[in-house]
Amino acid sequence: MKDDALERMRSALIRPPGATSDFDLNPETVLPEGRRLRPAGVLVPILLDDAGPRVILTKRSSALKHHPGQIAFPGGKQDKGDADATAAALREAREEIGLDPGNVEVLGAMPVHETVTGFRVTPVIGHVMRPFDPAPEAGEVEEVFEVPLAHVMGRGNFRIEARLWRGTLRRYYVVPFGPYYIWGATARILRGIAEVAGEP
Repeated sequence: MKDDALERMRSALIRPPGATSDFDLNPETVLPEGRRLRPAGVLVPILLDDAGPRVILTKRSSALKHHPGQIAFPGGKQDKGDADATAAALREAREEIGLDPGNVEVLGAMPVHETVTGFRVTPVIGHVMRPFDPAPEAGEVEEVFEVPLAHVMGRGNFRIEARLWRGTLRRYYVVPFGPYYIWGATARILRGIAEVAGEP
């Protein structure tokens, strides 16, 4: 099971799909030409042990100004000191959840994902080689939790919902798990991975 999960990921990253966007389900949206997107990287950490393959996610602090309480991957904007989006993702994972970059085998990256907040996010797939004790960053991360990989790789577990955003109806993917409402960019990135490495 462990080897199969990693092999599926490696194979998927050889021929990944095209770039994704928070606007994928809203084809009527007209994006401005020449818009400037800020580069960012997020880590999709996959932990494999006797409990089975899982994805590590975070719940953002409810006190944050932006995206309070939302489910997210560890990650953030690419700083000047980061060599690339992968370096940014690994640095942010260390800062946000205490994951040592030396404990991560980078399997590759998915194509970029454009967010409604103006970021050009590179999802970096990483194999967490050894279990670790998460250390949530105070004030930013409320909780670190795990979701079975099979759940977020099952396309049948995703659904499409909608809400008003800036006066228009915006549709988006959700893939709930227990008390966790996984939606927006996080769900869209997971859906993209599921399309190439998951189960029908």
